[in-house]
Amino acid sequence: MKRIPMTIAGRDVPGSEAIEVVDPATEQVWAEAPAATAAELDEAFGSAADAGRTWRLDDAARQKALHGVADVLLRNTDELAQLLTSEVGKTLADSAMEVKTTAAWFTYYADLDVAWREVIDPAGVTGIREPLGVVAAITPWNFPLALASWKLAPALRAGNTVVLKPSPYTPMATLRMGQLLAEVLPQGVVNVVTGGDDVGVAMTTHPLTAKVSFTGSVQAGRSVNAAVASNLTPVTLELGGNDPAIVLDDADPAAVAQGLFWGAFYNNGQVCGALKRIYVPESLYPQLAEQLAGVADALVVGNGTDPGTHLGPLANRMQFERVQSLLESALADGAQARAGGVRVGDRGFFLRPTILTEAHAGQAVVDEEQFGPLLPLVPYRDVDDAVRQANDTTFGLGASVWGGDSARLHDIAGQLDTGTVWLNAHAANNGPHVPFGGRKWSGLGVENGLVGLHSFTQQKIVYGPALDTAEGIVP
Repeated sequence: MKRIPMTIAGRDVPGSEAIEVVDPATEQVWAEAPAATAAELDEAFGSAADAGRTWRLDDAARQKALHGVADVLLRNTDELAQLLTSEVGKTLADSAMEVKTTAAWFTYYADLDVAWREVIDPAGVTGIREPLGVVAAITPWNFPLALASWKLAPALRAGNTVVLKPSPYTPMATLRMGQLLAEVLPQGVVNVVTGGDDVGVAMTTHPLTAKVSFTGSVQAGRSVNAAVASNLTPVTLELGGNDPAIVLDDADPAAVAQGLFWGAFYNNGQVCGALKRIYVPESLYPQLAEQLAGVADALVVGNGTDPGTHLGPLANRMQFERVQSLLESALADGAQARAGGVRVGDRGFFLRPTILTEAHAGQAVVDEEQFGPLLPLVPYRDVDDAVRQANDTTFGLGASVWGGDSARLHDIAGQLDTGTVWLNAHAANNGPHVPFGGRKWSGLGVENGLVGLHSFTQQKIVYGPALDTAEGIVP
């Protein structure tokens, strides 16, 4: 039974209690992760606060350290990828790509040109960006390392220190990353703790928490927001979405099918910004359904360690059962599985990618976030009605528009109430320099880019003679 300790104050902490980790391909318990006690959590926050006193003082040292993090992650790509596949289920190729993406975030923030001091008024007003302190970072199970880097890299470059907690479903790769980071970062700068919801609640309300950065469900995000309110703790929340795509009547079904499919089914649809419903003009509906079904039917669903696998299992039993329930409900309400709709094998959380036709508003598979390999196609006659339906949701993370007329694409993009709109693509992330955030129930605040780094700072205004040089700047 594999067990990786927590990293607190730069040392291994095995913990006295354990969380079982299940392989989603076999449903077997293959590892145990420690569960942090209250005393261990206090130690993690205390070590982060102590480390922050010197970590915040030297930006050049922080840049060098972040490059060291990227290097150590890349040197251990194979090991981390194996851990990711064992706990999340994604293919080894996708797991390796996640590790490389994680490293890229650290490299970007290491190299980012940041103005710590800004002259606001030449007559004598200066703005200075300063770190907040100890950041409580809580990450989900779908991209354990990549989404950790969205928080760690900008927070660390800004001079903060971090206590990081991964999902109890997928703690192993993050625990190992904590050990690797301890090799290149000063003691206590990053502390990795594991545990259930109780540990997360304790982190959000801890007296040393200066900011909470959380990615997860809407329900959990509401709880986090309520918990930090009493201390007025700053918070960034990324809470998922129910992203629509609107296919216009001048689109070529054969040309757009691959992009639509992988915008929906990458990582088995377990992506906050994945495409989760498509609005299709009646004139194109049969052709597009056929094209998407053809892509789905050609894929191999199997163990992520098999090099011939395109899609692995869903990440955990909870999500597998939820997706099955949404599928069964839709089929009972008249939807048709044009492709997929069946479990693969009798062990593991495998489900064939499913294209649902005859879907409509009022079905949970359309109205809610599935977070799985289900894609409902909703027909429309009038594009204005398609826009109305696309916006008729409590979510507002992303959306996409597909067609041949660029001016028309941009016009409809401007009508969609989401944080991101892609044109003839979906869930395409151009890198860490691009801000990402949602509207409505999809979250509060923005991650990535310079604005993401700024969210981990506070600005102090100084009245008086401006400095002629950068001397004396303490970021």
